[in-house]
Amino acid sequence: MSLFRLESLFRPASVAVVGASQKERSVGHVVLRNLLAAGYEGPILPVHPRYRSVAGVLAYPGVTALPIVPDLAVVCTPPATVPPLLDELGARGTGAAIVLTSGLREPGPDGRPPIEAARAAARRHGLRILGPNCLGLLVPGIGLNASFAHCQAKDGDIAFVTQSGGMFAAVLDWARRNEVGFSHFVSLGDTADVDMADVIDFLGEDPHIRALLLYIESVREARKFLSAARSVARSLPTIAIKSGRNPAGSKAAASHSGALAGQDEAYDAAFRRAGILRVETTEELFEAVESLAHARRPTGDRLLVISNGGGPGVMAVDRLIARGGRLAELDEETLSALDRVLPESWPRSNPIDLIGDAPAERYRQALDIAARAPGADAVLVLHVPTAVLSAVEAASAVAAAGAAVSRPVLTAWLGGDRLEEARRILRRAGLPTYETLERAVDAFTGLVAYRRLQIDLTETPPSLPEAPPPRTGAAREVIEQALAAGRDLLHEQEAKLVLAAYGVPVVEGRLVRNDDEAVAAARELGLPVAVKVSARGITHKSDVGGVRLDLDSEEAIRQAVRAIEERVRGSRPEIEEVGFVVQRMASRAGSHEVIVGVSRDVVFGPVIVFGHGGTAVEILGDSAVGLPPLNLHLARELIERTRVARLLRGYRDHPSADLAAIERTLVQVSQLVVDLPEVVELDVNPLLASERGVLALDARMRVARATTRGADHLAIRPYPKELEEEVELRDGERLLLRPIRPEDEPAHRRLFEGMSREAVYFRFFGVVRDMPHERLSRYTQIDYDREMAFIGVRGTDAEAETLGVVRLIFGARAERVEFAIVVRNDVQGQGLGRRLLEKGIAYCRQRGAQQIVGQVLWENHRMRSLAKDLGFRSRHLEGEVVEVTLDL
Repeated sequence: MSLFRLESLFRPASVAVVGASQKERSVGHVVLRNLLAAGYEGPILPVHPRYRSVAGVLAYPGVTALPIVPDLAVVCTPPATVPPLLDELGARGTGAAIVLTSGLREPGPDGRPPIEAARAAARRHGLRILGPNCLGLLVPGIGLNASFAHCQAKDGDIAFVTQSGGMFAAVLDWARRNEVGFSHFVSLGDTADVDMADVIDFLGEDPHIRALLLYIESVREARKFLSAARSVARSLPTIAIKSGRNPAGSKAAASHSGALAGQDEAYDAAFRRAGILRVETTEELFEAVESLAHARRPTGDRLLVISNGGGPGVMAVDRLIARGGRLAELDEETLSALDRVLPESWPRSNPIDLIGDAPAERYRQALDIAARAPGADAVLVLHVPTAVLSAVEAASAVAAAGAAVSRPVLTAWLGGDRLEEARRILRRAGLPTYETLERAVDAFTGLVAYRRLQIDLTETPPSLPEAPPPRTGAAREVIEQALAAGRDLLHEQEAKLVLAAYGVPVVEGRLVRNDDEAVAAARELGLPVAVKVSARGITHKSDVGGVRLDLDSEEAIRQAVRAIEERVRGSRPEIEEVGFVVQRMASRAGSHEVIVGVSRDVVFGPVIVFGHGGTAVEILGDSAVGLPPLNLHLARELIERTRVARLLRGYRDHPSADLAAIERTLVQVSQLVVDLPEVVELDVNPLLASERGVLALDARMRVARATTRGADHLAIRPYPKELEEEVELRDGERLLLRPIRPEDEPAHRRLFEGMSREAVYFRFFGVVRDMPHERLSRYTQIDYDREMAFIGVRGTDAEAETLGVVRLIFGARAERVEFAIVVRNDVQGQGLGRRLLEKGIAYCRQRGAQQIVGQVLWENHRMRSLAKDLGFRSRHLEGEVVEVTLDL
């Protein structure tokens, strides 16, 4: 997450080409030619021991002979030469190097791959490396083409970052053909140093970039990647292609959850959590940019289609439904208005058929009416060529009408290159246009998906209802006993004890060894009961006939135990010890079987699975995957992405299940995963869900010794509860100082509304009359990896008041932290501001920051005095602003 010296990579003042060559088609020759042809205005310094000049430019025999220190070096020399060259460049003070050389991961003469020595040399001097084994970098706006690409890139406002050299060349060629320009074009290669997250962070600070496009083959540091992507995607549309749709390793998964959560599903969940829109093809990538750049954002998923041909309109509807959109319904007022401008033969439905002889004025009138229809969120206008109306005339009419409406209007002029003039008219009017109706519909559903992603990034989750805290110690004790006994699979009853410790309702049961113990357990629990096998090595009980239900007599229980044991020993003779679980029968009337599970992804760590449960869970294939930690909003969104959600909401005479109870269960399982890195896999299947709540009938849990510390096993850093602290103010009142949470948004709004004009002016350096949800969500939904906000809280969670906050912004340059602080007027003078700032300073020290810096208005005497007391030094900036700095 370091932007250290990346300016030297992306905005170099000078460039050296180490390995520049006169040999045609050699990498060193192509790189130098590209630099010269792109029009780079800074010094270009070829380096080669045998040439006095290359391509007419004075050359130098070595790095030490260069007359100036190059800001950026492009290295195109054999693998063995790269580490010493990087050492020389670093020693001279070069900021960054692009290493185009391949083969650095292959073992050298000493048996070690040169990439290790190259990385060590770079770190020794603080030299940043792009590559090795990359195609280079283009920044057309400054004439920089430090690559061996086959052509130049047009200047533009789209940034493209790829892990594939093949995609680098293919997209560059596609963009040139389609006249698409770029602000940056980056090939990452083997990422010895600078990786996808570093580039995302750097480009995210560029206000001139309109969209960020990513081609991803794999993610290595999940938390770093997600932290950067989540930060940038809030303000910059971020769109990705991820290659490799086939799930890897699911066949070997031992649990239902492992089989359901393939690696590609984990990437989907990660992209969704980060706010990244995922697409499938290069064309979709750039069409998504077109849509996001030019189309207004829809407020929903209901599309109204206008067409001068019935067939294309119907095909658009089919595509819309297949992609998860909805067809807008026309109200009577809209129908009447359309009746007045359309022929009598029009079908009075959506899609609106203009009829084949439609003149330009009919397009304009229909669009004007349709764009005001209360049931529509966007309008798609289709045009097929006819002999009675030119495509240009139709486009001009739609352009005039579309530019004047507030709803999104998308267009598709169906045909070949001869319709390009009509499409240009639409583009100039700010209306995105497409060559096929499928691409137009896909663009709309992409806009809808992007809107949902943005809502999820800023949605304020409801507060969790007050409940006893989880009994983490009791849960960990169960797990430790199993691990100490050499078992990685918990007995069903042990798994249920862990779940119960986190508040998940479980059916009561007993672990027994034979039919006598089973009968005794049934007497204690009460009839009827269920009997299930419990044996090491049996993953799915139903596969071996290991479940008997509704046993209402002692004889039936004995027969069930004997039958199960006989069946297991016959089919699995290697199993030495067969045990049984006797549990009270739970009423299934009106209940739905769902699954809640946990699987461990190789990249993103634990993932939460929810879906349609039961023994046919894999066959049904109805599940969704999310990353922990979850809150109630994320849990609800996870449920809504499954088909079973429609059943759970109720239908006909079936009442709705208690969705709030399912959401709580998902949050509880998420917290279990956060607290217990030992949990590798978990199945709660089935979890019965009805209007009465939820009940876990069966549970399976696999555990292993934790290999990480704290929350390092998670791709997203969870709420750091360990930083909570109770303090006493000067008047004796005790408050809780803790990190801010997304659920604090309502209390944060009340804090702002209760601030005096002076306090608002001191905090924001100006008059701020309103605090919209988007801004408040940015303050409360923070990434604990790159920022922190400690708040002083009075009262319980249900009625908590936020009395003050200190905000710490680490960003991508973690060594220098910016802070801001505010305390509610009625508690000022009680020491809360000091306690908050002291806690912030201690946290910065813990994170290894070197400085904490803030800006204070000169007239804010109280804050300047506090800063002085805590050891900050101050200096005047422009106007009435004072910068206070504390070296840590």
